[in-house]
Amino acid sequence: MSTSFKKRLSQLYNEVNQEIYSIGVSKQKIDMLDNRIVIFAQTKRSPLLSVLSGRFTELTASVDAALAVEYKHRLKEKFENQFGMNVITIFKDYDPASQHACTVIYLEEHLNIQY
Repeated sequence: MSTSFKKRLSQLYNEVNQEIYSIGVSKQKIDMLDNRIVIFAQTKRSPLLSVLSGRFTELTASVDAALAVEYKHRLKEKFENQFGMNVITIFKDYDPASQHACTVIYLEEHLNIQY
């Protein structure tokens, strides 16, 4: 189940990224332990946000925060529908300077994944 699960999760994560930012993920690494899934990803910053970031830093920070909330909402909904697992919460952070993101999916129950 591990390889198939990770592949499906990777595709789902990329799908949500494209929905929100119109840009796919260039690299992903998924780690799983007990009831936690940690996804490290690299993606380009949205061109629209890049244009605004030079002169409108406060606005860009607010838009980044709003997009992260929407991202987590969509990822949680789609994850629960696709995998049938209950998500307690999702944490997400993105560093525009390095273009790296970290997402933590915290599940209600432990993963039963064979390695």
